[in-house]
Amino acid sequence: MKFYDKQQTAAALPYDALIKAIDQMFKQECVVPRRHNHAIDSDDAGATLLIMPAWQKNRYLGIKHVTIYPDNGKKFGLAGLFSTYTLFDAKNGMPIAVIDGNTITCQRTAAASALAAKFLARKESKSLLIVGAGNVARELAFAYGELFSLETIKIWNTTYKRAVKLADDLQSKGFPAIAVEDLQEAVENSDIVSSATLSTGPLIKRDWVKPGTHVDLIGSFKPDMRESDDAMFADTSVFVDTSEALDKAGDLLSPISAGVFQRDQVKADLAALCQGQHQGRTSACEITVYKAVGTAMEDLAAAILVYESTI
Repeated sequence: MKFYDKQQTAAALPYDALIKAIDQMFKQECVVPRRHNHAIDSDDAGATLLIMPAWQKNRYLGIKHVTIYPDNGKKFGLAGLFSTYTLFDAKNGMPIAVIDGNTITCQRTAAASALAAKFLARKESKSLLIVGAGNVARELAFAYGELFSLETIKIWNTTYKRAVKLADDLQSKGFPAIAVEDLQEAVENSDIVSSATLSTGPLIKRDWVKPGTHVDLIGSFKPDMRESDDAMFADTSVFVDTSEALDKAGDLLSPISAGVFQRDQVKADLAALCQGQHQGRTSACEITVYKAVGTAMEDLAAAILVYESTI
């Protein structure tokens, strides 16, 4: 069995190849059972265990185990999410690799976000706002930079000094990144708004979003998590990564409950976009909203890429 630490995993996941691998996975057949979502008894009220399997017949089977402890940052100075990924040979069930799940999770989330934006953001988009400064947020500039000619990358975070740190890190790697304190102004002046937080209350308001903007909501994945207000879904073109988002994302469940959005108003999922069943954005002034909760299909695509690049 092969073992891949954080550095080895990241080295095997260049964003150009990862975006293509996820695109291809959405075009292929893949069995993806609903994720197991378990609340964990803990002093951290939000502690959660996720178990995410996926497989392709006679190819590969993979399982990701994820622990989410939202209070880790303020309590222990640790990341709020940890995970491991186990890859099996689907022909015989033999385990063949254990891969750093944190790296897979962060990079596949950013890559899938950029892949969706390829269909949903304006091609000429030049400015990206990243809401959040955690592990997923720090990957977004690299993923979006593969597909868009970005002239400005703004970083906003509830803790400003973390936004400054991420902006400094990105600047050192050649990105035109700056930290900002006024979220409303940043949203109003960005072509793409990508939010990757563990927020439980709305951060981004529909009134701030100008025509032609693409809003990417990829942080929340449970009913009690929110990154946008209900109005965000009232008059925009809404897309999801999979139908599971309609059952588990607070960003969608709240406006559905309030009667401002209905399930059948979703334009398409990411598979339909990748397969050409829906064209995505239809006009320059359209506001597109992409809500993702993540799927084991993306994890499997990333794990296969890691494994096959080293055998």
